Amino acid sequence: MDRGRDFEGELRHRLAVARGDERADLALRGGRVLSVFTGELLEADVAVAGSHVAGVGPGYRGHQEFDATGLILLPGFIDAHMHVESTKLLVDEFARAALPSGTTTVVIDPHEIANVFGLRGVSALLRTVAGIPLDVFVMVSSCVPASPFESNGATVDAEDIARFLREEPWALGVAEMMDFPGVANGSPEALAKIAAARAAGDRHIDGHAPGLTGRALNAYLAAGVASDHECTTYAEALEKRRLGMWIMIREGSAAKNLEALLPLVLDHGPENSVLCTDDREPDDLLTDGHINAVVRKAVAMGCAPADAVKMGTLNAARYHRLHRYGAVAPGYLADIVAVPDLVGFRPVRVWKRGRLVAADGQAIGVPKAEAPAWMRGSVHVSPVTADAFAIRANGPLRVIGVQAGQLVTKALTAQPRNQDGAALADPSKDLAKIAVLERHKSTGRIGLGFVTGFGLQRGALASTQAHDAHNVVVVGVDDGDMAAAVNRLIELGGGQAAVHEGRVLAEVPCPIGGLLSDRTYETVASEVTAMARVARDLGTTLPSPFMAMSFLALSVIPELKITDRGLVDTVKFELVPLEL
Repeated sequence: MDRGRDFEGELRHRLAVARGDERADLALRGGRVLSVFTGELLEADVAVAGSHVAGVGPGYRGHQEFDATGLILLPGFIDAHMHVESTKLLVDEFARAALPSGTTTVVIDPHEIANVFGLRGVSALLRTVAGIPLDVFVMVSSCVPASPFESNGATVDAEDIARFLREEPWALGVAEMMDFPGVANGSPEALAKIAAARAAGDRHIDGHAPGLTGRALNAYLAAGVASDHECTTYAEALEKRRLGMWIMIREGSAAKNLEALLPLVLDHGPENSVLCTDDREPDDLLTDGHINAVVRKAVAMGCAPADAVKMGTLNAARYHRLHRYGAVAPGYLADIVAVPDLVGFRPVRVWKRGRLVAADGQAIGVPKAEAPAWMRGSVHVSPVTADAFAIRANGPLRVIGVQAGQLVTKALTAQPRNQDGAALADPSKDLAKIAVLERHKSTGRIGLGFVTGFGLQRGALASTQAHDAHNVVVVGVDDGDMAAAVNRLIELGGGQAAVHEGRVLAEVPCPIGGLLSDRTYETVASEVTAMARVARDLGTTLPSPFMAMSFLALSVIPELKITDRGLVDTVKFELVPLEL
């Protein structure tokens, strides 16, 4: 998609530069270009005319020149699927964090904002992108709410999707169809959303189908769903790729699937495979990077550098039908990353549409963005007391089993400590309480349960980032601390809080929709790092406890989850009682 002014004039100039009749606006000289089409390193200069590459070859000169001697020139990285809300950053601060890592394009599914404010919120988010040197495309959220077991702030139906695809120039298609049973079984609502994508010019449809196999998988694909980012095993990804599905290999802060899925690429090549982060914390962005970090890890695990880069650039562009993205080649956008080697993938320079946007780890020329005032004040929960988290039970209870590095959970059972008919948390057995409080419409509804796998020994952790409905989720071993953590989030207008003995030890304020901060990415990353340290001090053993906690309320990933309506058996797709 071009934001060009005089297309014909720009094209004439581009061709003249390509022929060598005119100097390039910018010439990157003396480096090597990685061809994502052949995997070769080419000794070549790169001539940039306006926002596009005009030529790749020897002898190009420019009005501006950059000495790329000793550097390798790669296409700008593309995140094929991510939720910007998981970074807790507005788009300007995300750009400041991601551009120095070489990310120049992202395809977002903003269904977190959509679950709070509907597509009005998505439009508001996209308006903040104006002037920011990062291309932000959107897949229209398809499952708002994700299931009938979640209580969110807005809904998005097929008519909303169709209208958004018609009116929003940066909308590419329909985001992850999480209701895969509905799609496979041909539910009218699911088919209407697929029809909306087709009617809007045969737009593509992202998938979300953990564990789907056999004939149900065939039905899902026959409906037109094109990709999946939920594969966790080699066998699952191989079956899906054999049937033509694009496999999005996810490596985020909580869900890390690269190690399990990379052998598929090593055995069968990088075709129909792309890289994505899905959900990435701001401290990880600051210290490790973005898509470049996934590429780095893939290479360290034995992937050919050219294949790893291709999955993070050209393949992502081809899947999303971004025909002039993903390569350093004539006619492609001049999104170029200069790295010293194909091991660390740490850029020294980044150009977006021919403009220098990052140098030596710092973004350049990113304007400030502001969210509208109506996106604040979205946490509608009355203050609670410890009594809100009391559980009356005597027998064995269902327990959510958390697995490090995975979004899927186990449906377990346990016998909690009991005192006068009250079921209590038991840190000695890694058994904590979990609760979800509805926060959009002041219903006062609370779902209660137990969870194991956190390792929490003291206090409580609470967050308004709870996929996908984004109610308040709290995990704790003390009812009073759980209440104190929730009440602090009410005061902040959303975010995250850690409490012990009634005292707030750390917090990350996110007043914009209860999801996004209005602070710099360095500040938010520091707050998240401090929060992680406090969580470890309280006993948590998970590498990203808040990210893991946020997915415990998502009622479309196996096996057992919790919402404000109670426990959800996501295999049978039904509410189940806490007590067996």
